[in-house]
Amino acid sequence: MTGAGSRAVARWKDRVAASDPGLLRLTAGLRTVGAISLTLAVLSLLGADVDQLVAGAVASMVATFAVREKKRGGQAITLALGLVVALVSVSLASLLSSRVVIGDVFFVVFIFCAVYGRRFGDRGTALGLIGFQVYFLSLFVAASHESLWGLWRVIAVAFACSALARFVLVPQSSAGILDRLRQAFRARLAQLLDAQLELLDAGPHDVEKALAHVREGNARLHESALMIQGRLDEGTPDASMAGLVQRRVADAEIAAERLGLRLLTARGAERADTLTLHLPGAPVPEAGLLPVRDPAIDTLRRDLTALRMLVRYPGVTGAQAAVNAQVRNRLLGYREEENLPEASEPVQDVFRAVGEAARAVLGLRTALDGPQDESDDSPETARSREELDAEDVAIGAEEEEETAEEETGLRRPTTRTAVQVAVGSSLAIVGGELLSEHRWYWAVLTCWIVFINTSSTGEILVKGSRRLLGTVLGVVAGIGLAGVVGQHTWTAFAVVLLCVFATYYTAPLSYTLMSFFVTASLGVLYTLLHTYSLSVLVLRIEETALGAACGIFAAALVLPVHTDRRTNELLVTVLDRLADVTEAAVDQLSGGPPVDLLDQARELDQALADLRAATQPLTHPVTPLRSRRDTARYVVALLETCAYHARSLAATAELLPTNPSIAADPRLRDVGQRILHNIRALAAGAAEEPADVEVLAGPSIASLLKPGVPGTPRYGQVTDRVLRHLQRLDEAVLGLARPLELPVARPLQVPG
Repeated sequence: MTGAGSRAVARWKDRVAASDPGLLRLTAGLRTVGAISLTLAVLSLLGADVDQLVAGAVASMVATFAVREKKRGGQAITLALGLVVALVSVSLASLLSSRVVIGDVFFVVFIFCAVYGRRFGDRGTALGLIGFQVYFLSLFVAASHESLWGLWRVIAVAFACSALARFVLVPQSSAGILDRLRQAFRARLAQLLDAQLELLDAGPHDVEKALAHVREGNARLHESALMIQGRLDEGTPDASMAGLVQRRVADAEIAAERLGLRLLTARGAERADTLTLHLPGAPVPEAGLLPVRDPAIDTLRRDLTALRMLVRYPGVTGAQAAVNAQVRNRLLGYREEENLPEASEPVQDVFRAVGEAARAVLGLRTALDGPQDESDDSPETARSREELDAEDVAIGAEEEEETAEEETGLRRPTTRTAVQVAVGSSLAIVGGELLSEHRWYWAVLTCWIVFINTSSTGEILVKGSRRLLGTVLGVVAGIGLAGVVGQHTWTAFAVVLLCVFATYYTAPLSYTLMSFFVTASLGVLYTLLHTYSLSVLVLRIEETALGAACGIFAAALVLPVHTDRRTNELLVTVLDRLADVTEAAVDQLSGGPPVDLLDQARELDQALADLRAATQPLTHPVTPLRSRRDTARYVVALLETCAYHARSLAATAELLPTNPSIAADPRLRDVGQRILHNIRALAAGAAEEPADVEVLAGPSIASLLKPGVPGTPRYGQVTDRVLRHLQRLDEAVLGLARPLELPVARPLQVPG
């Protein structure tokens, strides 16, 4: 019973860790609610009135969510500077409250400066956000020079309570975040193995659903890997440890994705295309070998379950530790050909992939949890440990700094966005005052918000529409909540706290939900301020629609960045990064000097993530351009396929200096030239460079690898794996030529 209860608790923790990697959303919600609660408690003891309580709640919320720096020292400095900015902002708003024209003009200038501050990184972004939001707060509570001293006191209390919540009540260190992200990675890896087990057993009518779960598992695991990558520098004691964790996470991610591909191939009558794992709706291989009840398949099912157990329960002790050691030894034995069960070649490939995944899990545990008990190791496990130890020693702490060419003037993104927001806000002020001379600032707030974390007109259009939808639904909820709480002050604040927590917990998941909870809480705040009415909430919808329209108008007509241009720029970046990784990996596999391939692979992943986000307006379900939507999805899926094979090549190349079973093959350098030519041709075509570019098609990559010496084997098992990745990469790159509308030329055949 105790063991079953412990496993149930562990599964529950896994679900929480996987749904909220690093517990970042939970922490953000608890920290903000804690800061607001403290502020309300202190202000109530000081005898503050309801207006000041509302101002304090909003100020503490702003002080908490605006600071995004990773190091605690930097957070403290930004919070201190933010208090100064907040006091200046509320003072200017109070002094200009009676001067309408001058106040409006200053507000526009202030907005420009706040947005331009993004140029100076996280601190500049935070200070700009604090300045704008506190100015908005002053308009919301109708601040005047008579109430200025009271607002200073409220803001000082709010920032102090925010600091207390951040550093004492809900502390968060980079090392702690990284540790929780590791737990999330393990949990998501276990969930992916669950999905692969489902794929193994799925019948003909369930295979589409099972494959969708595998795709989702791959995407969620990749997301966790990128989040870990972003926290390594601050969360690890030195560069060597950061490099070790980075490599082990990359190995586990690649091994898990390879295992899924081998399972998919074993299910079909022919080798599965990697694109099937990345493109929703891609054709599933015709039913073939699985699920067939035979000893090999039963063994495979057992071993996948055992692998999932090793991932899910890594730190067990006692009898369970001995069982885990036996399981680990058996799975690692599949790395040796003589230990493979009698089965068809595709099924044996799955067992090989299980062995490689078990090795990756062993390396992941060693990197994250330190040295392990080796007394029960089999010879195969001992060999795997030796390989991992040799790789660990070889990891260096070399860092290369690249200086990116920065655009200037109005071409700089921060300057361009500042101009756009200033123009849009000017229109929102004029239109908002025509709707209401007292609530016009809601239009300005919406115009400001739709520009946050957006880079193109299409992204702004999607974000504006989501905010409007969330606002409409929130108004309906606000009407109901306002009727329930009435004038019960503390009940109303409790409802507001629940809405605030929900706002921050759902923000990364759904912008519509976030807008819904914000608007619902505003209905309650209006009740507290004795300004609630149905007409006020309807006006909120009108001002939101106006602000979104002004933002879209400014983005479309003032220094516009069209979605096509933005996606083309990011597409070129992805292709450039793909060429860099492929060239470096092939060069190292051919005997070239070692370089930091995993960092280059992560740069490719980040560029691809940026492209995926930028194509959201094109792939949105309601877009009327269906063929364009399908093309964008197809291109992104092909690029994800390319990235998978490039990561696999990089991971294999990283093993060369330390793994005695892998040797460089100089012939690979010539084999990779066509792929590199095609990637660069695609980049030139996407950049619309004035040159005739053609994508070259020809014989298979494997057929180009000629024996170096007559009578010697054509290539070994490792080179065969490299060739498979090169072949799939070549096919995916060639497949990009059609949607990118580039000509494909076949080399002339010389008659024999």
